[in-house]
Amino acid sequence: MAVNELVVDLHHLGSRELSRAGGKAANLGELIRTGFPVPPGFVVTTEAYSQVAAAAGLESELDGDARLGERARAALLATPVPARVADAVCRAYLALGEKVPVAVRSSATAEDLPSASFAGQQDTFLNVVGVDAVLDAVHRCWASLWTDRAVSYRADAGIDHCVVRLAVVVQRMVDAQVAGVLFTADPVTGTRTHTVIDASPGLGEAVVSGAVNPDHIVVEGEGRIVEHRLGDKAVEVRPLAGGGTEQVSRADGAARSSLTDAQITSLVTLGRRVEAYYRAPQDIEWAIDGDGALWLTQSRPITTLHPIPQPTGEGLRVYLCASLAQGLTRPITPMGLSAFRVITSVPAAAFGVPIADPVAGPPAFVTAGGRAFADITPGVRSAVGRAILPRVFDVMEARSAVVLRALFDEPALAVRTTSRWPFVRRVAKVLVHHRVPALLALSLLRPAAARQRVDRIGRRLRTLTALPADAAPEQRLNHVQRVLTQLFPIMPRVAPVFVSGLAMLAVARKLAGDDLDAAASHEVLRSLPHNTTTEMDLELWALATRLRGNAGAAEALRGTPAAELADRYHDGALPPALQQGLKAFLARHGHRAVAEIDLGMPRWSDDPSHVLGVLANYLRLDDPELAPDAMFARGALAAEAAVAVTVDRVRRRSRVRAFAVRVALRRVRQLVGMRETHKDFVIRLLALARAEFRVVGELLAARGLLSDPADVYFLDLAEARSALAGADHRATVAERREEYDRELRRRHVPRVLLSDGTEPETLSRPGDAEGALTGTPASAGTVTAPARVVLDPVGAHLEPGEILVVPSTDPGWTPLFLTAGGLVMEMGGPNSHGAVVAREYGIPAVVGVADATTRIRTGQQVTVDGAAGLVRLPS
Repeated sequence: MAVNELVVDLHHLGSRELSRAGGKAANLGELIRTGFPVPPGFVVTTEAYSQVAAAAGLESELDGDARLGERARAALLATPVPARVADAVCRAYLALGEKVPVAVRSSATAEDLPSASFAGQQDTFLNVVGVDAVLDAVHRCWASLWTDRAVSYRADAGIDHCVVRLAVVVQRMVDAQVAGVLFTADPVTGTRTHTVIDASPGLGEAVVSGAVNPDHIVVEGEGRIVEHRLGDKAVEVRPLAGGGTEQVSRADGAARSSLTDAQITSLVTLGRRVEAYYRAPQDIEWAIDGDGALWLTQSRPITTLHPIPQPTGEGLRVYLCASLAQGLTRPITPMGLSAFRVITSVPAAAFGVPIADPVAGPPAFVTAGGRAFADITPGVRSAVGRAILPRVFDVMEARSAVVLRALFDEPALAVRTTSRWPFVRRVAKVLVHHRVPALLALSLLRPAAARQRVDRIGRRLRTLTALPADAAPEQRLNHVQRVLTQLFPIMPRVAPVFVSGLAMLAVARKLAGDDLDAAASHEVLRSLPHNTTTEMDLELWALATRLRGNAGAAEALRGTPAAELADRYHDGALPPALQQGLKAFLARHGHRAVAEIDLGMPRWSDDPSHVLGVLANYLRLDDPELAPDAMFARGALAAEAAVAVTVDRVRRRSRVRAFAVRVALRRVRQLVGMRETHKDFVIRLLALARAEFRVVGELLAARGLLSDPADVYFLDLAEARSALAGADHRATVAERREEYDRELRRRHVPRVLLSDGTEPETLSRPGDAEGALTGTPASAGTVTAPARVVLDPVGAHLEPGEILVVPSTDPGWTPLFLTAGGLVMEMGGPNSHGAVVAREYGIPAVVGVADATTRIRTGQQVTVDGAAGLVRLPS
């Protein structure tokens, strides 16, 4: 068959033919050329689709509205197949054989790709017989590019409708005796050493469409069957003579397996060969014909698996997602990750880890999917690590603690180090070096003096500025590296203040017993003073209160998009009250941002649109009783009352004990609010580093080595240095931006990931109470209100009193808390950032609710029970 622009034989295609043949056909052609058993066929190219689309006037239809798909489908189906296209398809089909049954399937240019599978989004037609039937099926395949589900999928994946084209695969049908799907990695647990097979008699459509309960087989490695569950296989899809298919009921489906052990082994071997060729886990459709021959009918990447970090040692490794532990679900820019390598080199060296190059970071710091992971395998395999790690995460991220404890039963992770003294000696050395015991003592004896000491550190940091304008770019990079090495030492100089407060809470609980339960503890922690994040949020609320009475400012906030207001701010063109108020707020807090631990993220001073959007949200709150400052004041009174009630209860048993409890709880109120201070200091230094990188980026862009100054954040420190020496990294930046944008759309990020790809959490998910989602209690109280699912706070519209449902939070999110009626969070523990702020604002909160943002819908009426840790959904 001659190759032309309209029809191409599959064996002439390869992986580079995506624009002409679409993802499915390109993959099939690549498999045929590599020698895999693929049924013969041809592809009707995207050029044929383009001709039909042009004749249908489709280009003018892509103006986008709710009926976009419906209008496009109707236009395509009303347009006859051009004569040249029909003739080419006819000749190609007859070359396969007269009246030969074929499968007609879509092959879009955005289909079967590593970043988007588009599985089932366009139509497939099986057992099509005859030229006229084939032409009709091709025509309907073109139209299926515009099914509502395909249009929605493209929108969610960020794929422009205007650039997608559809090719159509026409392939000889396999007379399948048994067929199904095969995954070369477990799509649920992520385990890369597992092959998962679903099989059923007849055509594979029964399995793919979900019409049948198939046999389910899981194979470890090259052939050890670890699970073989027989399905009822109550339905079989068979081809009809003359074309089409029928569903036939079966009564004996569960009696025996669809596959023999030999066939299972053959399937596993074939799957591993395909995976090895593509160097990525594959989702494969297969069929076995009446002669026992095994055929591949499709192979595409499994797009839902999270990438695995590069191995950091022998045997099974345990990687903890440090990004999530910091409340960040989105990917981190390459320069942000590079900064973390330098930052973590300092504590690693302090604990005796050899650091060859601070820019490369410690060996335990690894990345995958644009996220930071820590190899905690040595901790999991040591007695002291098993004692400390889960307890730390009980406070920070409770669900991770559950996952870690479950790993302790894994034989491959058995304890190897039982002595505690090497660890104790290193910790003691670090604590003494940074004078932590002295600061702890000062905090307990003289809380005000300890806070003043921390404030002095803050004043020194606020005096730090960028280098002079004439500083050499190499000086700027050296300065940035020095600044980054100063971030870790802030922790032992600041954190002991609030840690001593938490220690006092533990002491008070021990002394008070049942007189200070979890609910009372939550009350004590409400409206804590000296919290920089709370103070920032209340300052923003105070600004909104002042602007409410200014007609020009209020009108601008209510009627103008935040992005436009941000541009006007930088031009000095906002109404004076808003311009001056925002400038004063940013002078104090402009170093903050959403996802602020990533120095690649714009600071509020760079782009204040988020702050302006929050101000607009605040103007919608009219009830003075719900005003955040009033709620905060009531929370402080409630906390003091909780302290008094607890002390009175304890006094009935012991006056001495009551005195000790009162002192301890007072220290809690005086010290725990400082938990946000060290984070504020760290973010201030990151903002300084970001500003220096921006100057370097502007220089590299001026030299033509970067396309945009902001591209510098998609390099690492070493690459920035090489760029200053003349290296052109524009291609690298383009590739990383594409990966970053793809990872931004990833909804699920594992808390813990094993080196074989397994996500341990999938093996031990918490059971939900009847009619409710279960999480960790974070802030007491019960509220029923509409939910508002927010994945990104920038531009989020939150009505006063709505329940905020989020993946996780950092201080950049907290202005939204001021008007929220409750909080539900997928991540976090009782002392994570979101939990603390929720308590301070007195809103009920439950954290650690698995998949909350997908299981709860915006507008759904839900009840948050913060004391019980339950989120009740309507029945």
